[in-house]
Amino acid sequence: MFSNKIVKSLEKSSWIRAMFEEGARLAKEYGAENVYDYSIGNPYLEPPKEVMEALRKYTSDEVKGVHRYMSNAGYVDVREKLAAKISEESGINISPENIIMTVGAAGALNVTLKALLNEEEEVILFSPYFVEYGTYIDNVGGKAVVIPTEKETFEPDLKILEEAINKNTKAIIINSPNNPTGVIYKEDKLKAMEEVLKRKEKELGIKIYVISDEPYSKIVYDGVKIPAVLGIFENAIVVNSYSKSLGLAGERIGYIGVSSKIEDGEILVSALAYCNRTLGFVNAPGLFQKVIGDSLDAAIDVNEYKIRRDYLYENLTRLGFEIVKPEGAFYLFPKALIEDDVAFVRAAQKYNILLVPGSGFGCPGYFRMSYCVTMEMIEKSIPAFEKLVAEFK
Repeated sequence: MFSNKIVKSLEKSSWIRAMFEEGARLAKEYGAENVYDYSIGNPYLEPPKEVMEALRKYTSDEVKGVHRYMSNAGYVDVREKLAAKISEESGINISPENIIMTVGAAGALNVTLKALLNEEEEVILFSPYFVEYGTYIDNVGGKAVVIPTEKETFEPDLKILEEAINKNTKAIIINSPNNPTGVIYKEDKLKAMEEVLKRKEKELGIKIYVISDEPYSKIVYDGVKIPAVLGIFENAIVVNSYSKSLGLAGERIGYIGVSSKIEDGEILVSALAYCNRTLGFVNAPGLFQKVIGDSLDAAIDVNEYKIRRDYLYENLTRLGFEIVKPEGAFYLFPKALIEDDVAFVRAAQKYNILLVPGSGFGCPGYFRMSYCVTMEMIEKSIPAFEKLVAEFK
């Protein structure tokens, strides 16, 4: 009756729906203030004042034309501003013609994969990874190949990567700072990865594109610098959004940046604009393109997330959890106290703690916590975690 593929996907994700339903039930029974919901990566901080001022400006009667169609790639003036900002921050020159404004990073990834992949071509993912990558790849007839990372660091294992690459490999998705671990891939690791890719490209006579998903690139702690992917990989495609960095998750605004080093890059950019239209996005939201163009220097107070990270990391490690300390994003990815991470998450629900099993990110045995929540909730949750840990001692 309906799409077999979609119905099967719903069955696989039913435990996630059940968890959200359990959260609603717990809130109704015990009160929302007594439920410790770490399940959703929904930005807690409000957008900066510069964003709100720009929004008021473009919704006033004095500014005309911002609600009409424009080029599928987006407003030229916004792409010019964005190109200048990327070039300034990365030290790598990028042309406005190499930028496509998109409906968030999710839209950008779907557009990019549609433009790149032929049927059955492969995209390598590093586990743990954002679970919807696999669906995005499947949407366009591609095949996801999941390989593990180094468990001590959650950084890519380059030996396994080299073994996974074959004549059908078309792209690799990297996500740094990473969801769900908060890990930032080091520059020397990425440079070594490029050497692997160049070697395999020459050996197999193929091109391998590196798609860098960077929605957390502005949420970084302890002075850590994010390596400029455009300066490391010849075939780099950067995907970004303002959902997390400016607290605009509901507005769905982002972009694709294509390296000027890519052979036949003009064709790729045209293909991206075409896919932006034919996948049904048509163009990125016009109003928020303009708002973003005026807000590129705006920033949320990342220290608010750092305070939450430090408090949770200190308390959870005190309780015996093993955690790779995140350097960015707003997630912790502790090791579960038992091998079965789904069972552990269900046990946590008895204490009104809502977590996400690592299995959902291709990494069983762990669980994800999103700490873009109030400090009050975090502080109140620690006694509940103490009870949960006591259950497994």
